[in-house]
Amino acid sequence: MKKLLPFCCCLLALGAQAQPGITEMQQARQDLASDFFSTVDFSFVTAGILGIIGALKIHKRMQDGNRDITPDISGWFYAAIFILLAGVFLKALFGI
Repeated sequence: MKKLLPFCCCLLALGAQAQPGITEMQQARQDLASDFFSTVDFSFVTAGILGIIGALKIHKRMQDGNRDITPDISGWFYAAIFILLAGVFLKALFGI
């Protein structure tokens, strides 16, 4: 019992000194948050550009006389929705 008490005291001292990584983890989280918000904005911009390109392609097909454009409209629409939801999903997944 007399040898156990000094051993436990040494372990307590080691446990108190073993926490230097908390500030680094918080800094890494802040860096990720600043980069990740720009990634979400990038997904919004990409979806907008995709929507404009899709609208132009569909307009060209209509002007060429092709009246069966429903699959094209749904394809471009769902692609833009997917990009928007992917950005929001990643934001929710990482909790930032």
